[in-house]
Amino acid sequence: MDQKDSIGFFFYNLPESMDGPIDYTALARYVEPFPEIVNIWYYSDFSWNEESIRKKIENHNLNRIIIAGSLPGTVKALFSKALTVSGRSPQSLVLVSFNKYGIRTGKDMERAKALILCAIKDIPYEIAAVPEDVPVNPATLIIGAGISGIQAALEIAGSNNLVYLLEKTGTIGGKMATFDKTFPTLDCAACILTPKMVEVNQHPSIRLMTYCQVQEVQGEAGNFSVRILQKARKVNVSTCIGCGTCAEKCPATAPSEFDAGTTMRKAIYIPFPQAVPNKYLVDAETCIYLKTGKCKACVKACPVPDCINLDEQDKEVILNVGNIIVATGYKTFDAGKMEQYGYGKFPNVLNALEFERILNASGPTGGNIHYRSQDKKGNWVFTTETEKPEKLAIIHCVGSRDKNYNKYCSRVCCMYSLKFAHLILDKLPEAEVFEYFIDMRSFGKGYEEFYERIKEEGVSIIRGKTAKVEEKNGKLLIRGEDILNSTLIENTVDMVILSTGLEPGDDNKKIGQMLGIPTTECGWFEEANYNTDPTGTFRGGIMIAGACQGPKDIPDSVAQGAAAAARVIQSILRGKVSKDISSLTLSEIEKRINELSPVI
Repeated sequence: MDQKDSIGFFFYNLPESMDGPIDYTALARYVEPFPEIVNIWYYSDFSWNEESIRKKIENHNLNRIIIAGSLPGTVKALFSKALTVSGRSPQSLVLVSFNKYGIRTGKDMERAKALILCAIKDIPYEIAAVPEDVPVNPATLIIGAGISGIQAALEIAGSNNLVYLLEKTGTIGGKMATFDKTFPTLDCAACILTPKMVEVNQHPSIRLMTYCQVQEVQGEAGNFSVRILQKARKVNVSTCIGCGTCAEKCPATAPSEFDAGTTMRKAIYIPFPQAVPNKYLVDAETCIYLKTGKCKACVKACPVPDCINLDEQDKEVILNVGNIIVATGYKTFDAGKMEQYGYGKFPNVLNALEFERILNASGPTGGNIHYRSQDKKGNWVFTTETEKPEKLAIIHCVGSRDKNYNKYCSRVCCMYSLKFAHLILDKLPEAEVFEYFIDMRSFGKGYEEFYERIKEEGVSIIRGKTAKVEEKNGKLLIRGEDILNSTLIENTVDMVILSTGLEPGDDNKKIGQMLGIPTTECGWFEEANYNTDPTGTFRGGIMIAGACQGPKDIPDSVAQGAAAAARVIQSILRGKVSKDISSLTLSEIEKRINELSPVI
């Protein structure tokens, strides 16, 4: 490295940008001894504008600038211009992004110092921070059997390597299995997903483990020992013929999780008709026998001897694997938190997953849109016995892009809302449909064209924030704004669909702690590098895929599942896998930099 370098070091330490404060004073003390560093500045030291930066460059004769902080890229253009005006090359600007490498709290100081050292010595961190390789067990565990986990399992199994596909519910398929159509092509979701589900179930290299949860993970990259809780299904999967006689006789009911609570199911049930495995299981919290010791109507009705064992107990299983892929998906925002929209108060205010099930031919209304009503036991359900709505409103960004709930955009809501509008008009041609949106984000391939198509179908698309949903004379009154016409508006409709955003799963924090992978401020799993390694983590041998990393649509989830699988297959072919990046000490990285400095 040229020892004549004069480096100006800037800490872009915005206090609100970190979920746990980094000790910038300690980082400055680390930077000070380097002879290349002329001066160090903090964000609060001066006005960050072109003129003041230019003066610092010229007064201190700086020929290189390093900006370190959570989001240094936001000021890159400002510094590049100042360098150009001062007669320096913008290429002499180096960014050290803490967010990019998952540095969020004081616990990550060693990695922060390593990044800074690499910037000072002008050596890429990815070249300097290379952990050693260790032998790898060719077996792989995939946690989560939604579309991303399924894709990863099929890719790895296709290379004739053993895969354990683990799912906490009674069937694989995830959220996609509940959908009616996919945007923007309006293809049948089940037609895409169910062949993959069947293939997973029949593949000789895939061990399907449903109704299971991870309890503990020990070991290191290439050799993990995973303790699994295998919950008792109470029904023998090998002998159950799926006839349904048990469910017919069962007297206990509960809201159907698969149908988002829009209808009821029995205590012994198959989650949905195309479930894999297509076998019954018992809900221990609803079963009368398991609560009182009396009943066993299902056992008496079952035509297969000893198929149902209501006294079966949970058991634990130990798996030894070399790689783990986390594909646990997401949950939807609880619309009841936003009381102004009346969800949970007005029966015909629905969330997105509820409406998906109403639209689906396998749903409680056979794909027809009806009002919600109470059954004989007082449960609010959907049936075909009620009238059909004539005016429907769809409200975007419920729980997303809101500093009170989730600051991020959930990416899929605009498009599935447009899909809803199209399907409503397909099923109710005479209906009036209103879309209330803040900004339309049709970012993907074919998405903008889909948006234009929906506009031409006669949907009223209104730009503005919706303030409130009230009940008036048996109807739903929507109060909001129309930004384009600069007016406050009111509209009376029969049904409101809330486009609820995506949130990290409830188990993310627990799973992250077990696996040793961090989560972001919002709770999503942290990738090793957002740009160049979106499926990797700081833990060797552990990858992430799909919506557990952040909101994404089906194509992106499938692509990420395949990408994670490729990383696994690569390690198996090599016969070894890299250890944790986070395990590297600063001294080890310093040693590597000293070895590389004469070469680079």
